Amino acid sequence: MSLNTTEVIARTSEIVSPWKSKHGGLIPILQSIQGEFGYLPTEALKTVSKDLKIPEAEIYGVATFYAQFHLNPRGRHVVRVCRGTACHVRGSQKILDMVKEITGINENETTKDLRFTIEPVACLGACGLAPVMMVDDQTFGRLEPGKVREILEKFE
Repeated sequence: MSLNTTEVIARTSEIVSPWKSKHGGLIPILQSIQGEFGYLPTEALKTVSKDLKIPEAEIYGVATFYAQFHLNPRGRHVVRVCRGTACHVRGSQKILDMVKEITGINENETTKDLRFTIEPVACLGACGLAPVMMVDDQTFGRLEPGKVREILEKFE
């Protein structure tokens, strides 16, 4: 989705409007903005700052503190490869290397076509299925590097 600055500012002002006379609205506002755009565009954060008279630094502080918020566009599909001990011992690094090779990106990056984002994760809590990878909310266990391409091809 290509974002027009004027549209981002207008839509953000609409989101902020009901909160102008209330306290404690910053997180719900940021959640709504991210829900609208898929991430928190710079223009939107500047608009929130102006409309609520909150310093931009404070808004960025909140946006970067919480893992739920993203300052850059994310892919339609988020790929997470477990780095926990059980997964590591059973070869999760080879799985991660294969994901990087297939997508052409590194951790915390998004493909140019916005198809995939790779996010690091300490543990997925599926140790009995090690090594484990998740794509969006689907878990794939007992992986081998040769299975990764077939899995990723299912996600357009």
